[in-house]
Amino acid sequence: MISIFQSIVLGGLQGVSELFPISSLGHSVLLPAILGWRIEQNANYFLMFIVATHFATAITLFAYYFKDWKRIITGIFRSLKEREIRTDDLSAKLGWLLVVATVPVGIAGLIFEKTFKAFFAAPGYVAGFLVLNGVMLLIAEALRKKAKAAAEADYADERIASEVSWGKAVKIGLMQVIALLPGFSRTGSTISGGLLVGLSHEDALRFSFLLATPVIAAAALLELPGLAFSGQGQAILTALIGAVCAALGAWFSVRFLTKYFKTNKLTPFAVYCIVAGLICLAVLA
Repeated sequence: MISIFQSIVLGGLQGVSELFPISSLGHSVLLPAILGWRIEQNANYFLMFIVATHFATAITLFAYYFKDWKRIITGIFRSLKEREIRTDDLSAKLGWLLVVATVPVGIAGLIFEKTFKAFFAAPGYVAGFLVLNGVMLLIAEALRKKAKAAAEADYADERIASEVSWGKAVKIGLMQVIALLPGFSRTGSTISGGLLVGLSHEDALRFSFLLATPVIAAAALLELPGLAFSGQGQAILTALIGAVCAALGAWFSVRFLTKYFKTNKLTPFAVYCIVAGLICLAVLA
């Protein structure tokens, strides 16, 4: 089982690392393995903990971008009422772009759920994926240097809705599928996808952060009810503690990163992932 101390550490780590491009899930698998914590990472209680902390992160992101989500959700319902997505209704289009980009990872998650979960108990593979995540970030940094500069940040959503086609949204969504493998970062993969389809670095980051909420929330809502009613009192308690710590970590993380990525590079995160992954491979060997 997960102790109270472990739930605080893992919960805070998940909340902080979920939005950093370093793979929160990878760290949640690798840290217990490296420290020798006796946690069965393919057991239901560990899955409950992971789902609860991810759900807390999704709620935090929704709260942080509440005004934006209010506008986007209103746009979606407006388009449903009018039975069309007008070209001049950019809030509605952005909402549906987020829905479209969520579909690939949702389908992949349902089809290959058992395969992805099997890696929870394979820290060696996860360490290898973390190294590859670093390589992906180096490629994304090369793309970032060549990407166009964004205009005024206040009009980011309008630019994204205007520049991203339905096909481009699918491509970003397909990049996000990579992050189902623990060790690969969802933020890193979606930023890479955004840069690949021609978005500026700032707009790719914005789309990535908005996309995190429906993806994480949908995955959590799918698993959480069954796990919550499992009757495992200790597991539920540690999951709740971890969720609170994850929410706090995510709040400070998103505040920091929205400022950091305006001017700074992905390279430090890439180097960290490669070095940390190689160290974990050596330790686990």
